[in-house]
Amino acid sequence: MNILQKCALVLTIIGAINWGLIGLFQFDLVATLFGGMDAMLSRIVYTLVGIAGIINIGLLFKDLD
Repeated sequence: MNILQKCALVLTIIGAINWGLIGLFQFDLVATLFGGMDAMLSRIVYTLVGIAGIINIGLLFKDLD
């Protein structure tokens, strides 16, 4: 696993934790930390998490010996 995939995996885990918090407690950690859901920094984080998820699709087809 290269550096890009590791970073993408960390971002995907952060996104999953955030979605878990939203589902369980209606608490958006990213929005709280970065100034609300409409704040530019929050939108950047959401975009990076989405891109990370796309990058991690490749892990489904990779042999992880």
